[in-house]
Amino acid sequence: MPTPTKGPRLGGGPAHERLMLANLSAALFEHKRITTTVTKAKRLRPFAERLITFAKRGDLSSRRRVLAVISNKGIVHELFTDIAPVMSNRDGGYTRITKIGNRKGDNAPMAVIELVLEPVSPKQAVVNEAEKATAKAAPAPVEEETASAESAESPESAQSGDSAESADSAESAPSAESAEEATEEKK
Repeated sequence: MPTPTKGPRLGGGPAHERLMLANLSAALFEHKRITTTVTKAKRLRPFAERLITFAKRGDLSSRRRVLAVISNKGIVHELFTDIAPVMSNRDGGYTRITKIGNRKGDNAPMAVIELVLEPVSPKQAVVNEAEKATAKAAPAPVEEETASAESAESPESAQSGDSAESADSAESAPSAESAEEATEEKK
């Protein structure tokens, strides 16, 4: 359960505050950024981020819960089809608040609240893309890597492994003979 907000409500009562936040979030999803007072922006952030989380789920139940808050079907469709896929890799922090100074008329502190549509980390996106490209280009053979690792062993391990190598050669000799016999039978 979210922490209750401190201080007076934004509107006259709880219903008015809910409607104000619903309208602000609809405007935010429609325009991707809005200018409002700092207090409204801070109250809007958890409200809008919760709606985005529902949109990321993408199921019918989530769509109905968002439609209960935002009555405009076009904005809800945009939220589910455009905004939610962009936010799919992001675990939270879907909005950004930037303070822009005071309003001229009543000197109220103003802020811009906007959706963060950039990738989570551009560096990570480039790294993932490079890994996919190298995996497609040439899959590395595993046998060559193990052979080079065996030849690069230190002399200490070679001394202790003399008895193991002789046992390996003894085991591989019968298997090599059985392989030769199988090829002769095929001929």
